[in-house]
Amino acid sequence: MYIIAIAWIYVTLMMSVAEANNTNGTVLGAIVTFILYGILPTALMVYLMKAPQRNRARKAKEAAWGQEPDAESAPVQPDASGHAPSGAEHSGIPAVREKL
Repeated sequence: MYIIAIAWIYVTLMMSVAEANNTNGTVLGAIVTFILYGILPTALMVYLMKAPQRNRARKAKEAAWGQEPDAESAPVQPDASGHAPSGAEHSGIPAVREKL
């Protein structure tokens, strides 16, 4: 994957040099060419190609902490059950606010 990115950056660099050295070309045009044709598409390609690796790393991190992946368990609202939060009864914090 990286050899393709390096090759594309090289090609766009040569395009930019050719544009800067052309009689009708400018250095600003060469910079814009390098950024729009080289840096942005390459960064997007590398980001998209690394998505599976990021997902594997996230799942491995969750497994190391003993958690279930988010996709398999439904999100739970904190006050949906009506019960006190875990450990609240041992911390001295009342589970329900007293009415005045």
